[in-house]
Amino acid sequence: MGRHGTIAGRKASQDAKRGQLFTKYARAITVAAKAGGDPEYNMTLKNEIAKAKGINMPNDNITRAIKKGTGELEGETYETGSFEGYGPGGVAVIVDILTDNKNRTTAAVKHAFDKFNGNLGVPGCVSYMFKRQGVILVEKIAAIEEDVLMDAALEAGAEDMITNEDSFEIITAPEDFNQVSETLRSAGYDFIESDIEYVPSMEATPGEHDLKSLIKLIDHLEENDDVQKVYHNSTIDPYEA
Repeated sequence: MGRHGTIAGRKASQDAKRGQLFTKYARAITVAAKAGGDPEYNMTLKNEIAKAKGINMPNDNITRAIKKGTGELEGETYETGSFEGYGPGGVAVIVDILTDNKNRTTAAVKHAFDKFNGNLGVPGCVSYMFKRQGVILVEKIAAIEEDVLMDAALEAGAEDMITNEDSFEIITAPEDFNQVSETLRSAGYDFIESDIEYVPSMEATPGEHDLKSLIKLIDHLEENDDVQKVYHNSTIDPYEA
């Protein structure tokens, strides 16, 4: 099992949280659309739309989110940010947010860490344990030849490709992510996930009791509409625990 767990595990988690994901992805699309509503000239928007379509978000929702970003429809003003801290068992946790009320979100994130035996820290307290990298997940199916995909990815500018149990994990530098994503999509590859992520360079292995608390912490954070994504450096993937 790879760092991202199995495709089945991630799909099950996405299905359980589909309504919340629609809200989170709509916000991300709205923010991206502020730089321009045409995805052909706005790669960030194009990637956010692709991610939303990957979880079968209705086209009407996507269009409405774009119009809010371009000002064609009235919408909220969102602020990006992140929190860092330690979860149970000393697991490093980074929480990316997109909110229209930073004070509300700060209080909610702090409450979650306190409730589930974690400690919210100061900026930089755990981010040194991570590296920003583009990550593209492609499902391992019979129609995809590993060598062909690897050659296409490396030629497009990827740094590496990791073969997991049921997926291929393509790694890029952040500045090359858009080019690699666009090239592989144009070549006909579908993505399970694609984003610029915090990839751990140092890892922690929580015990059984701490792992249960860590799962509760991550679930609680992800249930908050203001939280876009939760990163951690646990060697045990909560999706599969």
